Amino acid sequence: MADRPAKARKVAASSSSPSANVIVQFESEDGVAAGPQLDVPAEVTTPQLETLLNGILSNEHKVPYSFQVGGLELAAPLGDHLRQHAASVEAALKIVYRPQAVFRVRPISRCTASLAGHSEAVLSVSFSPDGKHLASGSGDCTVRFWDLDTQTPLKTGQGHTNWVLAVAWSPDARLLATGDMDGKVWLWTADTGEPLGLCKGHQKWISSIAWEPAHLAYPSQRFCTGSKDCTIRVFDARTRRCQLTLSNQSKAITCVTWGGDGAIYSSSRDTTISVWDSKDGHLLSCLRGHAHWANTLAISSEYALRTGPFDHTGSAPEDAEGARKAAEERYKEATSSRPERLVSGSDDHTMMLWQPSSSNKPIARLTGHHQLINQVRFSPDGRWIISASFDKSVKLWDGMNGNFVASFYGHVGPVFQVSWSSDSRLFVSGSKDSTLKVWDMKSRKLKVELPGHSDEVFSVDWSPDGGSVASGGKDKVLKLWRH
Repeated sequence: MADRPAKARKVAASSSSPSANVIVQFESEDGVAAGPQLDVPAEVTTPQLETLLNGILSNEHKVPYSFQVGGLELAAPLGDHLRQHAASVEAALKIVYRPQAVFRVRPISRCTASLAGHSEAVLSVSFSPDGKHLASGSGDCTVRFWDLDTQTPLKTGQGHTNWVLAVAWSPDARLLATGDMDGKVWLWTADTGEPLGLCKGHQKWISSIAWEPAHLAYPSQRFCTGSKDCTIRVFDARTRRCQLTLSNQSKAITCVTWGGDGAIYSSSRDTTISVWDSKDGHLLSCLRGHAHWANTLAISSEYALRTGPFDHTGSAPEDAEGARKAAEERYKEATSSRPERLVSGSDDHTMMLWQPSSSNKPIARLTGHHQLINQVRFSPDGRWIISASFDKSVKLWDGMNGNFVASFYGHVGPVFQVSWSSDSRLFVSGSKDSTLKVWDMKSRKLKVELPGHSDEVFSVDWSPDGGSVASGGKDKVLKLWRH
């Protein structure tokens, strides 16, 4: 009998019996096989695979896993997935497993407080790494600190002379740095909101602020700022003096971020991304590929670097060395499967995925958006990238190889910012259409729609402890959202 044609040798042939079995092999992300090949029913579900894998790995406590087959997330019973994607099972089917957070963040569902006080648009909001403090910057030239227990104003920080564009907490949750349109940078205490002093040096507006990671210095000592004056400056938080001035890019700096290996990354309107040594300020490499302004950057370990020694409950060792070691362990865990990756978003409607430690060439060019990219964010586990765009959509990408995964439609205006929940299972988006939307990673669908703002939503942030989302915008109101 002649061999069947290749097309007929697909598992997912509609004639396949629903009770047919499939030979599978579990593999880690690194390609290491877990246990022997197994003969499982085609109708096996992801919870059943999870139970099976926990037994194979002899996990003392049940660990939640997600699974991929052929690079695609397994969300349906195995047989349905194979039929849908016409996958072949002539050889053992490889199922790649990835551990997920053992805790779950509940989706926010309601506004619990509308915090008035700012007299102009709220331009930036940020929770502290331990989730216990919240700060906002506004067009009214003030920085406001908010009491999360009572959901009331705590302190109004005055000193800025123009719009406050950027706010950034130190990884030890003790300091806040803020930057404005006049190029002024102020430092504040986290607990009381008292000003510590002014950091001088920039001549034009501050676009971005990033702190040195906690595992490299604890308590936090240094932070860097990017400015329209085309320079990046590294300041000492104790003396408030500029230690280094980094200048290589010919146009405004749009974003800075400080990597866990000590490198500082800066994106610019001259289309380039520069990589700097934070010790002496020399240029390590220049990443080229974008055809227009590079607007935004994110690194795969950003959640571990943001939260430093604090776990998802906001707890951290009390002694400095213990906290530094805890931060170091979290960073090592975040980079255990692959070195730190960088993603950049641009006005050219594309993104680039990089691995700067090994090459100045991009791993992948991510295309699909039809208008400029406002913001990119890696998930806390480093597996996914989400991108917010003026084309009114949010797109999901594989954080390892840059492959497109899904589009999220629902907003009727440009999407300005996005923020992940700490368990990587949900994310929230804020838009010009005055709404926030919560999206579910498992179903790839809208989970909750949150109207409430009366105008454009400029900034959103999900607290590291997962309990709250803060949003601010053109209506001058800061809103808190909880389950």
